[in-house]
Amino acid sequence: MTTVRAVLFDRDGTLVADVPYNGDPGRVRLLPGAAEAVALVRAAGLPTAVVSNQSGIGRGLLTAEDVARVDQRADELLGGLDAWLHCPHTPEAGCPCRKPRPGLVLAAAERLGVPPSACLVVGDIAADVQAAEAAGARGVLVPNDATAPAEVRRHAWRSAPDVLTAVRAAVDPCSGRWPR
Repeated sequence: MTTVRAVLFDRDGTLVADVPYNGDPGRVRLLPGAAEAVALVRAAGLPTAVVSNQSGIGRGLLTAEDVARVDQRADELLGGLDAWLHCPHTPEAGCPCRKPRPGLVLAAAERLGVPPSACLVVGDIAADVQAAEAAGARGVLVPNDATAPAEVRRHAWRSAPDVLTAVRAAVDPCSGRWPR
């Protein structure tokens, strides 16, 4: 088993409350345990990144600058992550970086200087876990009210009740079942 050497997070619904097509930094609200999870990963000396689909850019509902402002606010509240990567394309564009494809995970791993197999991807929907798998990384699902029940059932064996539990297991494998 490869040791986790980096943790990649989905943004909306994982670290911050999901506000569809949010371009307003004033609407950024951290989810419970998010700041503690990021701090725990940093304290373990692991690099962190956000990998996020942002199709609002491709739909013309947001600009890249809007997303950057929201990211900056989230980064301030979280205490700082090492990298923020986005796919601005719509699902119909067929972009290789749009989750569930592996492009964002591969790009984040490269930017952080770790092999994809040493990354843990934490997200709230199956596309996050599937992107991890496609990149050769490990994924953990942190379901929320918006996670489809079928996704929760399908990925129950690789899920955690919250983001803090997911990363606690990543930095201390004896603390739980992740990452196995």
